[in-house]
Order: sequence, then C-alpha cells, then structure tokens
Amino acid sequence: MRKLLYTSLFIAAFISPRINAQYQPKNTSKEDIKKAQKWVEKTYKNLSQDEKLGQLFIVALYTNKGEDYINQVRNIVSNDKIGGLILMQDDAAREINLVNEFQQKSKIPLMIGMDAEWGLFQRIATAHKFPWAMTLGAIQDKNLVYQMSAKIAEDCHRMGINWDFAPVVDVNTNPNNPIIGNRSFGSEVDNVINSALSYSNGLQDNNILAAIKHFPGHGDTSTDSHLDLPVVSHNLDRLNSIEIAPFKALMDKGIGGVMVAHLYVPSLESGKGIPASISKNIITGLLKDKLGYKGLIITDALNMGAVANKYKPGELDAMAFKAGNDIMLFSQGVSEGKKLIQKAIDSKEISQSRVEESVKKILLTKYFLGLTQYAPKNPDNIDADLNNDSHKILVQNLYSNALTLLKDEKKLLPLSGKQVYYVPLEEAPYQTFANRIGSNIILKKANEISTIPTGSTVIVGFHKDNSTAYKPYKISSESKKVLADLTKNQNVLLNVFGSAYALKDIDLSKVSTVLVSYENNDDSMNATADALNGKTKIWGRLPVLVNDQLKAGMGIDLNPISPMNTK
Repeated sequence: MRKLLYTSLFIAAFISPRINAQYQPKNTSKEDIKKAQKWVEKTYKNLSQDEKLGQLFIVALYTNKGEDYINQVRNIVSNDKIGGLILMQDDAAREINLVNEFQQKSKIPLMIGMDAEWGLFQRIATAHKFPWAMTLGAIQDKNLVYQMSAKIAEDCHRMGINWDFAPVVDVNTNPNNPIIGNRSFGSEVDNVINSALSYSNGLQDNNILAAIKHFPGHGDTSTDSHLDLPVVSHNLDRLNSIEIAPFKALMDKGIGGVMVAHLYVPSLESGKGIPASISKNIITGLLKDKLGYKGLIITDALNMGAVANKYKPGELDAMAFKAGNDIMLFSQGVSEGKKLIQKAIDSKEISQSRVEESVKKILLTKYFLGLTQYAPKNPDNIDADLNNDSHKILVQNLYSNALTLLKDEKKLLPLSGKQVYYVPLEEAPYQTFANRIGSNIILKKANEISTIPTGSTVIVGFHKDNSTAYKPYKISSESKKVLADLTKNQNVLLNVFGSAYALKDIDLSKVSTVLVSYENNDDSMNATADALNGKTKIWGRLPVLVNDQLKAGMGIDLNPISPMNTK
C-alpha cells in the first residue's frame, strides 16, 4: 500500500496539471463540437446494451486465410456488432471490398485500423515501403518525417483506413531489444519526441488517427512480447525521465490514441506478473487519473503470447476493459468478453457509466474522423496507387537525409569519379548499389580481396537482410575478418546497409570512412550511391548510443559537389 501511495505521489509531482484533449480535426469550431456531441448522444441512446458493448472490440481481418476465415469475421461483424477491424495481410483490393461490405452492413461505422509504422507495406506487400523509425530518427529536418506520415495518411484514406497504430515512441536504450529496435526513433528522449510529434501530426492533420505505443515504454526489454511477458524493472525516476516522457509530451499535444503494452512493470504495478495492458494501477491510476489522458486507450493485440498464453479469450478482454482500456484490439473472444463485462456490470464490479464513457469516446472519434459520411472505396488500381513515383521520390529523399557519416579521416568522400573497389559482405542483395555507383567501380568478392592493389580505395558494404524490422543486425566473424584484412593495406570506406547497432563490436580504428545507411533496399542503396558520388548532401545524425565511441547525435556534414538535392 505504501509503495502504491508513493507511486501516486511521485507521479503526481512529475506531471503538469494540463488535461489532455481528445482528438479533433484541425480548425474544429465550437459549432462543430456541438454537432458532434449531439450525434454522439443521439447515437448512444439508440444503441442496445449489446451494441454498446460491441463498440469496445476490434478484430483482425486477414485476406490470406481463405473464405472460411472471412465468413467467421463476417459473422462477428454482423452478430457481435463490433466497433472496428484491424487490417492484416495481404490483398489490398480484397480488403477494400470487404471493408466496403462491412461498413455498409454496420449500424455504426467501423473503425478501420492498421499497423502502418513504415507505411502500408507493413501489411500490404505491393505497397511502397517507407523507412523505419530508426532511420527517420537520423534525419535532422523533421518536416520530412511529417511529409512521410502525411503520405501514409493519403494511402490510408485510399484504403478506407482511419487509424494508423503508430508511431512507436519507445526509447530504445537496449541494443538487444528483440521487438522494438528499428521501430524506435532512437535512444534519446528529445529526438524520439520530436520525430514522433512530426509523424503523428502528419497523420492527424490529415484526419487519420494516430496511436502512440507501447505504454508505459517497451524500449528496454530483452523479451519479445509476442512470445512472452517482458519485465521493465526500472525505478520511478528512470521511468518518468525516459520511458514515460515521450508519451506525456505527445499526450500534451492532443494525440488521439495510446496503446498499452503487454509488459510487467513492478514499479507501477504491485501485483506480481500483471501486464500493463490489464493493470488498473497503470491504465486508470497512471494514464487516466495522474497523466489526465482523455483520448482513446487501446490494448496491444490480445493474441500476443505475453497475455494469450496466460488468460483465456473473453476473460482477457473483460480484464482489459475493467483495467481502463476503451478498446480491446485483436480480440479473439468478443462474445465471451461481452458476457463477462455485462456480468461485471450486473455485480456492480464496474458501473454502466464506465461503458458509457468508453463508447462515447469511440463514437466521438468516429464522428471527427468523418465516418458518419463514409463513402465506399474503389479497389481498381489500388496496387499502383500505393506504389508510384510520388512514393519513390519521397522515400529516396528520406533515405538520403538519413545518411550518417561517422568519420572520413582520409577524405575519401566524395568519390567524384575515382576508381574504387567494392566488396559486398553479409547476406542481402547489393546489386542495386553496384549499378548506381557508376562505371568506375570494380566488384570483388570476399575471396578475391588479395587481388586489390595496395593503397586502393575500397568500399566494404555490410548488406544486412532487411526483409523485416526484426532481423538480427550482428556482423559475422567472417565479414569482420575481411574488413580487418582490408584495413591493413587499403583505404577503406565501410558502408553499413543495416542498423547502426551493427557497429557495436566492430574495430573501426583503422577504417578511414564510416557511413551508415540504416537499411538495405533499392531506395536506400540508390540514395547512398548518389551521396557517395557527391550528388546529395550527407547530414544525418546517429539516433542511438552504439558504444562508448559511437554516441547518439554524432555525424559529419558533407556538402554535395554536383547538387541534385541538398535537402
């Protein structure tokens, strides 16, 4: 009891008295608010209790699981009167057709969400991939991050999506974090806040709801919550200054949603092993009461192992609602969850006003997102619309601005037409870079480095598999040996097409030049080749603490010699 009292007093001292506003579109007038409230009151009164409870649930919609699965979702939408869907893999046109169908059949318009942190490509393979948050964290001009999320908002509207479960505001202080890593803007609180604010504004200014995640902070964990329950063991001082700080900053700016993580945080929850996502102390006591958050509170996906392995579907949903969540995401027990919530109301464990509070918040958000005037989307040409030249130009500019030069002792850059050798290492494709860099490059495999003349300029490319954000970043011992051998007699430019954490245990003392490109794909390789040739400015900054020598904020500016794009 003393521990919880201390927690409350400490956090009360930490927060400001400001009450955070729920999401509203830009330039919302008092008259607009009156109309919205009138619609909410009228709609709420016309809902049955079963329909009210249905609004609390979002279920998953896959298009790659066959018609039996689609029919199951169809029945849940019709019979359980759910509040929304989260779109998963993978057919964009099919998803549009199903969303059109379900919206038409629903008495209350559905919230349609997606995890689109790096664009719709995160779920739709034919869409164009945008950079990961870690890459964006290296960009100094945060207006570019805004432009990116505004483009994602445009793609969301094209698909009928109205809620992007992004951005991640976890401060990634653990290089070995198995589930956040590239999804974080970095290890520095201010950079995370500034990057996330630009990202969320780009969404919400364009009428797509954002949701910051994973409260109260998933950045220093060593367990994947999709598999098991991570523990965050920091004390309150640390939590307030690092983990919670970005959430508070964005809540103060009117963020529309907060997603609560499946984490055990002993400093905030005295009950042993209770995840934050079902903790009343954390959701109601901290997030709602102490931090004053008034927007939508949603669980992380309830199918994740951290909670699904311990609690039954339905039971888990009811626990999450009783803890203070407004919406249960990826519910696998809607019908049972509704029964158990109603049972808790009947037994006076929770009040009907608790349901009213959440449902009215959901309805108001739907109104402000324009869902009361929903128009069906056209599936024709959707793949082309999600992957065209406007995407490519923006994305390549983002990668260009992220490029981070950590050292250039022998002034090897820009290459400016000089003959160079190129040794690609690690497991991922590299040909796009080789083709773009120009005709003066001579490709050498790892077993051919002895044929390179002494004193040559040699680009060593660490090309890491970036097919998902969760791939290991570590460099093989074989690649480290090749690099070490080359530094004995050559002028080496090490180019990391992967996480900056790949440099964590690399000896760079004899490497002349180090450039981090953060990702290995066609857009990043083209942007890198242009920068090395002096066509674009290099001015990114390291977003993470890598080791004692490579600290967050490091980076050297290098101006172009034949400007193609300097910003």
